[in-house]
Amino acid sequence: MMSGMLDNLKRFFQDRAEKEQNRPFLEAAMAACAMVSASEGQISFADRIRVDQIMETLTQLKVFDPHEGVDLFNHYADHILASSKQGREAALKTIKTVTSDPETAELLIDLCLAVSLSDGVTSLVEHIEIVSLCGLIGVDPDIIGLDTEQMLARYIAHK
Repeated sequence: MMSGMLDNLKRFFQDRAEKEQNRPFLEAAMAACAMVSASEGQISFADRIRVDQIMETLTQLKVFDPHEGVDLFNHYADHILASSKQGREAALKTIKTVTSDPETAELLIDLCLAVSLSDGVTSLVEHIEIVSLCGLIGVDPDIIGLDTEQMLARYIAHK
């Protein structure tokens, strides 16, 4: 009986430590997703569903209640929609707390791409936002397949 209680206590503290360790990534991921989602001036239902999917599937985020992530996403998105410059600056400040690691920075861009594709196509505005974010956090957009010239050519061809 005592070992069961100790095991539960140990598990509780391990979960808590994992949450604390991953909290900056959660905040950065939701800020990055919000920047892309809000870039078109509104948040689509498809984007919200994609954020839920990210929360439920990404290993670093599984330790959190999905509602916690959605609340953070909404916070950043609402701030960006209310005051674009200040909202984006606040989101970027949060994002930059975890992007000294290149793999983490690239993962954030991958999440942004996932959100931008939630409705089946990345808009030019979303693409520009993602490429801009790449530059701000030190990710080469060409390396991860964000060829801006190809995107512009496709956009112009469909006009």
